[in-house]
Amino acid sequence: MKQFIFLFTFLLVAALRSYAAPVDVNSADADGLAESLNGVGPKIAAAIVEYRKQNGPFQSIDELLNVKGVGSKMLERNQEDIILRTKNQPQK
Repeated sequence: MKQFIFLFTFLLVAALRSYAAPVDVNSADADGLAESLNGVGPKIAAAIVEYRKQNGPFQSIDELLNVKGVGSKMLERNQEDIILRTKNQPQK
């Protein structure tokens, strides 16, 4: 019974960790990006923030491919969870 409870708990935690909450890549900090996007750790998240600081807000999701460490598979995995807002756009 203990093994079943352990396995159930492990699977539940794994499922919750794999869920990515939508995140605005034009305003989120590195910690928020790393927590919300699958396959994005602290290093890539910091690179996204640095790119945004140097180049301004992202105009399209595909522009994220210009960030070192971001690839097409990562974008595909997170496409539904990436939000692009600019200062003039209202929140949805």
